[in-house]
Amino acid sequence: MTGTGRVALVTGASQGIGRACALKLAQSGATLALLARNQEKLQELTGEIAATGGQAVALPMDVSDEEQIRSAFKAVLAQFGKIDILVNNAGITRDQLVMRMKRADWDSVLNTNLTSAYLCIQQAIGSMLKQRWGRIVNITSVFGQTGQVGQANYAASKAGLIGLTMAIAREVASRSITCNGVAPGFIETAMTSGLADAFKQKAVQMIPLGRAGTPNDVANAVAFLVSEEASYITGHVLNVNGGMLMG
Repeated sequence: MTGTGRVALVTGASQGIGRACALKLAQSGATLALLARNQEKLQELTGEIAATGGQAVALPMDVSDEEQIRSAFKAVLAQFGKIDILVNNAGITRDQLVMRMKRADWDSVLNTNLTSAYLCIQQAIGSMLKQRWGRIVNITSVFGQTGQVGQANYAASKAGLIGLTMAIAREVASRSITCNGVAPGFIETAMTSGLADAFKQKAVQMIPLGRAGTPNDVANAVAFLVSEEASYITGHVLNVNGGMLMG
């Protein structure tokens, strides 16, 4: 199993893509550190992983709070001694046309989606540098590549993650640490479930494969990028969008 003996930390692990990533990495033999705000959902997931013979620890944490990030990572390192794999998945939306967008909604999206990834990488990188092995995967978005009406904050944060991915990849490549992005398209999650049916149907019409993606579609891409098979891939953004954006 590719993940045996590895310690993987996933942010935003309580639902959707983060949850699917955690389950997939646990299946591959990794020990999981699960970080998110919702303690109840984290405990459920920990139980689910334990029931299949895996090991996981849940740490309630708000990624928009730097102190909470520091103490959570400190706790993981104290318990497991290392972090091999970091999946920066935590994300929020606060959609509004730019002329009406409140500064607080800009700041909260940038802090949660982009600044938190930088802070998490900063906390995990020492362990990876020391052991000369590491995998960082940032979950970005097709809208960070194409832009989207009403999502100036979200698109900017996800485009920023792509730049961050490439910069980190260059910084740490000499130590056998890779840093890649995964850019999901339209995925059926709690975040998209609130969208109007007409919007969803229109979105699916734009997808050559003719369906919305699932969290597992994204988790499979993450599992590949953190595996030994992907050791020669870094600074890359893997599109998981059903053909919605090509090229």
